[in-house]
Amino acid sequence: MKNNLAVRNLLQAFLLLKNEDEAARFLGDLLTEEELREFSRRWEVAQLLAQKVSYVNIGKQTQMSSTTIARISKFLTGQFGGYQLILNRLHHHSHSVSPVGSDA
Repeated sequence: MKNNLAVRNLLQAFLLLKNEDEAARFLGDLLTEEELREFSRRWEVAQLLAQKVSYVNIGKQTQMSSTTIARISKFLTGQFGGYQLILNRLHHHSHSVSPVGSDA
């Protein structure tokens, strides 16, 4: 995947994004609304799978097919490890940030 120059250029562009607003603006230009919704649903499925939610409940909640859910489940433990990398970082981040209003 990384050997393609166009893909590498896109990956480098993602690395230049500094915050959520910039990411939203870039993705808004890059993707159609439907593509963004599709990617969002895939990410939601990955998060639900990580929480051990059943395929049936994930399908009902996300409107994704069982085939897509199974494919995302496979990717969670697959060769790239991208879903798991970000899930781990989000989990770590959520435990390292003090709740709003706390003195911790």
